[in-house]
Amino acid sequence: MINNVIIVAGGKGVRMGGDLPKQFIQIGGKPVLMRTIDAFHSYDENIHIVLVLPLSHHDYWKQLCLDYGFRIPHQVVTGGDTRFQSVKNGLSLIKEGLVAVHDGVRPFVSQHLIKRSYEAAEAHEAVIPVIPSTDSLREITIDGNSRIVDRSRIRLVQTPQVFKVRLLKEAYSTDFKDEFTDDASVVEAMGEQIFLVEGETTNIKITTPFDLKIGETILNEN
Repeated sequence: MINNVIIVAGGKGVRMGGDLPKQFIQIGGKPVLMRTIDAFHSYDENIHIVLVLPLSHHDYWKQLCLDYGFRIPHQVVTGGDTRFQSVKNGLSLIKEGLVAVHDGVRPFVSQHLIKRSYEAAEAHEAVIPVIPSTDSLREITIDGNSRIVDRSRIRLVQTPQVFKVRLLKEAYSTDFKDEFTDDASVVEAMGEQIFLVEGETTNIKITTPFDLKIGETILNEN
């Protein structure tokens, strides 16, 4: 089955406290986004990679690829005002097989997790990686108070989220709703079941300077 991946990289880097968007920041001497793309190319050299970037970042990305001699084949498409629209734009370049949607700032996704997610999607059509919550959780109630949540029933969602292309295209034919926080929520709104696979604690999303420090540690240990 043909493997595709849509890598969404529309962040503006606000929480990083600088002008450079987080997906372009170096970690271990290489931009985060290049490490992310490399992870999927290492899994499958023939994978179809679609990179979603804001139009204002296209030229900068082209120059980065020249500067670093980055030659992994990929297509670039312009993102939208929301993640929903960005993924929808990416899907316009996908035709068949399986498609993963992955955060551009999750560069430490392992080959094992990518493989596990794609293989599960062949059987279950809609797959997301999750990890248990290690923190205690509280829910804010309607009256402004709070109550404890049973964390044994809670899972934290990661990417890549992998789907049959036909299914994800059908899901994204709908209009945007505020409750669409990820791709699984869009598919679930059609009444489809979402299959869970085991994620990884090292599959972090780099959004703050502290995340960069954790990322450097993960890189050094590997």
